[in-house]
Amino acid sequence: MEWIFEPWPWYVAGPLIAGIMFSLLFGGKTFGMSSNLRTMCTIGGAGKKADFFNFDWKSQRWNLTVVAGAIIGGFIAANFLSYDTAVHINPDTVETLENFGFASAGGAYLPNELFATDALTDPKSLIILLIGGLLIGFGARYAGGCTSGHAISGLSNLQLPSLIAVIGFFIGGLVMVHLLFPLIF
Repeated sequence: MEWIFEPWPWYVAGPLIAGIMFSLLFGGKTFGMSSNLRTMCTIGGAGKKADFFNFDWKSQRWNLTVVAGAIIGGFIAANFLSYDTAVHINPDTVETLENFGFASAGGAYLPNELFATDALTDPKSLIILLIGGLLIGFGARYAGGCTSGHAISGLSNLQLPSLIAVIGFFIGGLVMVHLLFPLIF
């Protein structure tokens, strides 16, 4: 059982993802995490206020199960299936992050300076999280889906808009890391 505690190699995880995608394609379904926000808003009654939310949400119950599985699976993996939660990244990257004020760099998947409960009392961290969340939500809606929907479902369906979106996500990530990140921190 030791293998369950280690990261799985690409040649195991990749075919598993491909198998899930084939089953979704044959079932006439598409995968995407951001579409669940629309479903949850519809369940909450947003369809009475905006036509965008007026659809049969029950047809998307299966995708809500994906979200629940991701949350439960992440909790189990982090709390019961992980010996070492340190992130193994390049020492130069750790040094750069430490220079930006991230003392937890290389020791945690999410930097404590932004994601610990103490960060919610720091106005700068709170503003960064709120603006970042709004930009991600707007970007996912504007692009017609999130990175998982476009990169996994869209590309496996050979959709040109998904290829364009994935290239845009990649360029946006590079701009954030190399231009905006140093300005913010």
